[in-house]
Amino acid sequence: MATELKANMGLAGSGEDLQRWDREHLIHPQYVPGADSRTRIMVKGKGVRLEDADGREYLDATGGLWCAQVGHGRRELAEAAAGQIEQLEFFASFWDFSNEPSVRLAHRLVELAPDNIGGVYFTVGGSESNEIAMMMARMYHLRNGQPERNLILSRKDGYHGITYAARTATGLDSFHGEIGPLPEGYHYLTAPKPYRLENCTDFCVEELERTLAELGADRVAAMIGEPIMGVGGMVVPPDDYWPRIEAVLKEHGILLIFDEVVTAYGRTGTWFGAQQFGVAPDLISTAKGITSGYLPLGAVLVSEQVRDVVLRDPGFVAGFTYTGHPTCCAVALRNLELLEEEDLLENAATIGAYLLERFEELRDLPCVGDVRGKGLMLGIELVKDRETKEPAVELAEELGERFTDEAHVIIRNVEQNLIFSPPLVFTREDCDEVVAAVRAMLEKYGPSA
Repeated sequence: MATELKANMGLAGSGEDLQRWDREHLIHPQYVPGADSRTRIMVKGKGVRLEDADGREYLDATGGLWCAQVGHGRRELAEAAAGQIEQLEFFASFWDFSNEPSVRLAHRLVELAPDNIGGVYFTVGGSESNEIAMMMARMYHLRNGQPERNLILSRKDGYHGITYAARTATGLDSFHGEIGPLPEGYHYLTAPKPYRLENCTDFCVEELERTLAELGADRVAAMIGEPIMGVGGMVVPPDDYWPRIEAVLKEHGILLIFDEVVTAYGRTGTWFGAQQFGVAPDLISTAKGITSGYLPLGAVLVSEQVRDVVLRDPGFVAGFTYTGHPTCCAVALRNLELLEEEDLLENAATIGAYLLERFEELRDLPCVGDVRGKGLMLGIELVKDRETKEPAVELAEELGERFTDEAHVIIRNVEQNLIFSPPLVFTREDCDEVVAAVRAMLEKYGPSA
């Protein structure tokens, strides 16, 4: 009877069954399965550790996808979800309907955000948050009598999601092919990469001013950018980059959208990445860490100025079925409490600084070109030659696979970069384990071997 019930629930089958079903039925993001490939099917998580269906344990140095702020397997979040489901699992937030968790969460986010933030719009993920933010930016100018302001500035190597507008704003060529025409009106600036760009801030500011002169500043609605670039290689801009960029935008009445899908909710050591650079974006896109990934939820934080325009008659005519989902919002509220109660923002700052210090020790290896990070967002850039800074893309790709198989440490590789975004509950001992694994793998497979 139990076996029959389990089969009806889709839970029967051995590890080999799972592997076969995975190959036959699942379409994985950004993965092309090979004939002899074996998927790592995760079945358990606790703290910073994961276990797969074959019983292997891994150290999670990615936080899932940048989002497991409070770690895996937190009973407190399971209880928050269960309690809300028993009371009100879901009802729509359209029109004049609302629910208590979403109202409380919106209020809490405004309290934590930069002082100019006054409104919150809930989504179901990061791509959707960026779609909404860009939509609001264009609407803001149209309702203010400037419909010609519809151009969006983005940056090369920036990542903003995979829906159409978000995908177009993404400055990575690999996301722009095979899906037909992309929306028009997007222009890409140079990313602020101090390791590869001399006089980085001066160059980027001058390029912005030149671009506005060429396009016509009165045609530009907004600029979107990650305060610290994630997928683009964990790029931390110079301290004066965002303040100077913001000043130019404000001079021309252009809105600033901060894509904080990765950086928000403590990852950099503050609630929002904007607070690291002393700027006040007009819109802040968030997701991931808002629930530590336990349930899908995103939020667009909106300045009072933009909020007041968006709420003009007929209001903001756009909504997702799950906007303001009460169970997701209840989990987010408890997640924010855990971040505060356990002082995880401070832990992100101090443990991140320790891990960065330990990574600096790896500069004795000839393939390590640059080491950088802020809080628990860190990257190691691999090169073939330190003088020419030629990227070691093949080495990073090889290591991305071998780390999981041999070191049982989960990291990410993007082009020539190894990137790390562990849960904010990481300890010094966890950091030491990661550094030891990185050194061992680079010594084994790098040019010093």
